[in-house]
Amino acid sequence: METPENAADDVQWALTDLYDHPDALKKDLAALEDDATAFAERYRGRIAELGPETLAEALDALGSLQDRLGRAQAYAYLYWTADTNDAERGALRQSVQETVDRIGQRLVFFETEWVALGADRVADLLAHEALDDYRHYLETEYRRKEHVLSEDEEKVLSEKSITGKNAWTRFFDETLGAARYELDGEALTQQQILSKLYDPDRTLRREAALAFTDGLKDHRRTLTFVFNTLLADKASTDRLRGHDHWLEQRNLANEVDDETVDTLVEAVTGRYDLVARFYRLKKQLLGVEELHDYDRYAPIREADTTYEWDEARALVLDAYGDFHPEMARVARQFFEEDWIDAALVPGKRSGAFSHGTVPSAHPYVLLNYTGKPRDVQTLAHELGHGVHQFLAREQSIFHHGTPLTTAEMASVFGEMLVFQRLMRNEEDPANRLALLVAKIDDTLATVFRQVAMNRFEHRIHTARRNQGELQADQFAEHWMETQRAMFEGSVTLGQHYQHWWSYVPHFLHTPGYVYAYAFGELLVLALHARYEAADGGFADRYLDLLRAGGADWPHALVGQMGVDLEDEDFWETGLSHVESLIEEAEALAGQTTLDPSRENGSPRTSS
Repeated sequence: METPENAADDVQWALTDLYDHPDALKKDLAALEDDATAFAERYRGRIAELGPETLAEALDALGSLQDRLGRAQAYAYLYWTADTNDAERGALRQSVQETVDRIGQRLVFFETEWVALGADRVADLLAHEALDDYRHYLETEYRRKEHVLSEDEEKVLSEKSITGKNAWTRFFDETLGAARYELDGEALTQQQILSKLYDPDRTLRREAALAFTDGLKDHRRTLTFVFNTLLADKASTDRLRGHDHWLEQRNLANEVDDETVDTLVEAVTGRYDLVARFYRLKKQLLGVEELHDYDRYAPIREADTTYEWDEARALVLDAYGDFHPEMARVARQFFEEDWIDAALVPGKRSGAFSHGTVPSAHPYVLLNYTGKPRDVQTLAHELGHGVHQFLAREQSIFHHGTPLTTAEMASVFGEMLVFQRLMRNEEDPANRLALLVAKIDDTLATVFRQVAMNRFEHRIHTARRNQGELQADQFAEHWMETQRAMFEGSVTLGQHYQHWWSYVPHFLHTPGYVYAYAFGELLVLALHARYEAADGGFADRYLDLLRAGGADWPHALVGQMGVDLEDEDFWETGLSHVESLIEEAEALAGQTTLDPSRENGSPRTSS
């Protein structure tokens, strides 16, 4: 497969900080089974009688086991994502998952015995300083009390997940990882074909969209079945656990109440007019009579600009360093220590992520770098995650991770720092407009598109539970209706677009995930406004916030930054910042004229 000259061909991660070799992983797992058995023999049936100091000792030991289990899972997963077509890597991942699940079943007693305690007993224990390092973890576990089953039932659910949800999501990943999309006689990966939607050539964008659709149609029956199976699996699990609705489990995991999420969704859907307003402006800037779905991410100027890997690295590190030297120092390690895999290679998982692994190790970042301007923002985004995960290593395994709502905070903030640096360095109004339009493109995708996808999820989960198995046309109908509602007629969605629900991995891997993007983006807009207004000390407090990981409730952590998540007007404030970006773009557009010599009518500065 050919790759662009500016791609990061030699940027591949080294997983030796986790394990030197798969054989070392297998040896550690064998020892882990023995250690987990010894832990269970010591503490099973005794949680109710433990005092605070002894309970803390038990949690120390449990945390050590969980760290080692997480390390094994991280290695197997990262090793597989680099080449999902490699059968041996897939087999290793499956073997590790089965072993980790078997070990986990020996430890599940801790959770079931903890939530079986009375509320007064729990309150007495949590008030003791010996449990300070574990308090929030124990609080959140106890909050799930009514949804935790018996130990034997929990073991069965864990056992069946291996051949249930985990198997189907792996099949989905491998199916789309192996899929190729024919364009101009070349077989492209998903990442390559979707990158064409950011090309200045409108014909190429349209052909790429149709080629991608043809590929999805080839897998239509398979993907429809996978979706139906996983929707039914979640419905079954939710029913067994006594969840009132399909999103309740995700909200509990995100440590937010249903009312907060409902308010977020209502606030965003209530401002779909901002989406239509922006796309009417973009249609004017592109100089087209009708804006199609494949035009949404079209650049309005200098879209052929590409960034060598070293340029992207410098841009991100400089922006991070301007904010706080410690942020740049941590991010620099990802480049210097080979914690990033950015090369385009066959079989590699599409998209991008930062995997936090465990506190005893460090995060790893995966990208599919093509040198496009958007890739620089993606690098900033994932390194934001990475810095957050690295700093949170100061916490135990129980507080190292964060709920999804605050997990997106650092990534979006990292993007914002790079964007603001580019804007400060650019004096030409047309160039500033191009940067701003690209930023608004991403902001709308992060806030409004993700909430529109939440509405799609709500529909398909509800329909699957009430009506039974859904046909592909029914998925398409729900998709198109929820997407059209967002655009309010400003974008024409072609018939081909009805198939695009089927490639979104979040719907399957983490049902309900997507609203967290909107949560994070609006939170960052509020935080950045605080940063710009602060007299000093904001950056230090922000890094302290990252170091805290998930050691407290999200509203308590960000409250230290002067942001009140429980304020009913909070989301409206964030949306007003989005409106301000659009107003700024409209003002800059008034200072430019359209250049008819360019395919999209890209702007040039007025004389």
